[in-house]
Amino acid sequence: MSDDKKPPKAKESENFRGIIRIMGKDLNGQMALRQALPRLRGIGRNLSRSLIKAIDLTLKISPTIRVGDLTDEQIQSIEKLLKTPDSVSIKPFLLNRSKSAGAQHLTQSDLDFAVRQDKEQEKQLRSWRGWRSSLGQKVRGQHTRTTGRTGLTVGVLKKALKQQKTAPAADKEKK
Repeated sequence: MSDDKKPPKAKESENFRGIIRIMGKDLNGQMALRQALPRLRGIGRNLSRSLIKAIDLTLKISPTIRVGDLTDEQIQSIEKLLKTPDSVSIKPFLLNRSKSAGAQHLTQSDLDFAVRQDKEQEKQLRSWRGWRSSLGQKVRGQHTRTTGRTGLTVGVLKKALKQQKTAPAADKEKK
């Protein structure tokens, strides 16, 4: 996008900051709060819509405010709400750990750690998913004959395979 097509920047106040750190992630200060929340790992579009409504009603922070204009106290209160979304009656099906004991929601590095632990537990249990993932194969029932190929198997031609199969048969006939 060239410079003449960019939207004009709004006037920056004295306490405006260009980069804001929320939940361990650096966010552009020019973004509106409703645009910035889905950028956090573990918070999708649907959950962010519910969280924006909760932030607007409980914390009295406008969803259209730029992230760079937030004060430190507002950022801390938003982070507290993001860590415990069930405290503001967010529906349990929006949480990423709704089936675990006491529906909880994980974000950022906590989510990465929990997913890694889940995979390791599947491997130790020798379940189908754990077995397939330990072999580096597809886990969810996808076809593996033509997709997900790496290494020397990429680009194998059927003609070449047929020739390889017929060549040993022709050699046996000659002998």
